[in-house]
Amino acid sequence: MHVAKVLCIELIRFLRAASKRERAEVATVCSDSVSYLYQLAGRHRYASALLATRLEARTREVAANTDGRLEVVPRESLVRHPEIFRRDESVEEA
Repeated sequence: MHVAKVLCIELIRFLRAASKRERAEVATVCSDSVSYLYQLAGRHRYASALLATRLEARTREVAANTDGRLEVVPRESLVRHPEIFRRDESVEEA
């Protein structure tokens, strides 16, 4: 449970540090809805695996232009079951 609390802070930290324009750039991934990003950040909703992956990529793009002010939001922090992104080691060995 403690791990989930640490992970859910990631998006809210990003949104607080981002400018209005940067938040809008990230929101393009979810149909231009900054309010939906806040719902995800507050854990009122969870992203699908596809949306989480897109948000991670978009936050990486936006953060790259901020000289370290913003960080990438990990996709694992946006979904209900973060284990879906873990690689299965038994499959890799095969």
